[in-house]
Amino acid sequence: MAADTHPHENPHVAHETKDVRIRPILLFGAGLLAVAIVVHLLVALLFSFFQTREARSVAPRFPLAMSGRTQVPPAPRLQTNPRQDLRDLRAAEDVELRTYGWIDQANGVVRIPIDEAMKRVVAEGLPARPAAGAPARPAATSSGDANSGREIGELPQ
Repeated sequence: MAADTHPHENPHVAHETKDVRIRPILLFGAGLLAVAIVVHLLVALLFSFFQTREARSVAPRFPLAMSGRTQVPPAPRLQTNPRQDLRDLRAAEDVELRTYGWIDQANGVVRIPIDEAMKRVVAEGLPARPAAGAPARPAATSSGDANSGREIGELPQ
């Protein structure tokens, strides 16, 4: 073997001897950037055109939008603020428990404040049904003599 040849060299296989040209790569990148900027500007112009066209349009284009009212979805609806909903419910209950009002005006049924109702129950007692076969007793008077001699919590006989 010759001293200047390596045993593993192949004369048919060679490597690239010149470098990659950088100028075409930079030109391609600059062109790609220019095209991206133009596309973004065109899309922005298109959106502004559509926005001004919609602003000029007065009549609704959809049949459901023509009614002019907001349609509430059917129940059950989501609670967006459950704490405030509970506060509102409690406030409404407090108003009903602390005020006078009609329940059924045609039949003369009224609502009285809970404090007043408790005072009347203490003073007059609860209405009771007569026992089977026993004559009906008149309601207790507010003077308190019907309740005399009974312990608290004891039912009338």
